[in-house]
Amino acid sequence: MNVLKLSLITLFLFSGQAFAKRFTNQYCEFELPNGWECALEGSEWVCQSENEERKKEAIIILAAKVRGEQDSLDQYQTYLKTSKTYSLPGGKTQVSEGKYANLKDVNGHQWVDALHLASEVPGFYTRYLATVKEDLGVAVTFSVSKDHYQAYQGVFDKVVASLRVFRQKQMDMAGIKPKGDGSVLDDSGFMPEATTDTSQKKGEKKASSGGGDEMMLFGAVAVAAIIFFIIKKKKKS
Repeated sequence: MNVLKLSLITLFLFSGQAFAKRFTNQYCEFELPNGWECALEGSEWVCQSENEERKKEAIIILAAKVRGEQDSLDQYQTYLKTSKTYSLPGGKTQVSEGKYANLKDVNGHQWVDALHLASEVPGFYTRYLATVKEDLGVAVTFSVSKDHYQAYQGVFDKVVASLRVFRQKQMDMAGIKPKGDGSVLDDSGFMPEATTDTSQKKGEKKASSGGGDEMMLFGAVAVAAIIFFIIKKKKKS
């Protein structure tokens, strides 16, 4: 009996350590996988493993903006049901493969939950969680390489299950994009498709079947991913 109790206690402690750290910013919170950390990169929060070798496998990015006319669950779902089309270096065209785009209740709040293959990065799955809360539009994306998707699927499911969104009465608006701000893509200098090709030219535009200023919330998330991946690659080289 003592051995059984010890085994159960050990299992409980191990399971708790896997998601022991809770991340909280101005508008949402969730349980981080063990060994992950989050940092504010420009106006987006970027979460990755602290292990340098595993950073290239998966990434979580959070973005928020003051809610505009285009920020609603219906419009998020409509956008995420549409394949994303964009140009790759060399004149090739990439079309994403949408897997689903459903409404999902997470801790008593409605989110649009969608999954695409190659919508931000060729060879990467990206899961989108998008919602509105009072005067905010919020998006959380989970991107993972196709080769590691099965390994991370359960991990991301646990993160989503712990996700909570809120609107603080007195909020620090740093990192919150203003209403109707459409300048992020123009000023970034990078196309919002995930690529680590540092030879990409500035000023090239993305052609998207569902894009536009109204979806800049999702574009901001993609831009953050690109900048983060490129900076990391430059440091390694």
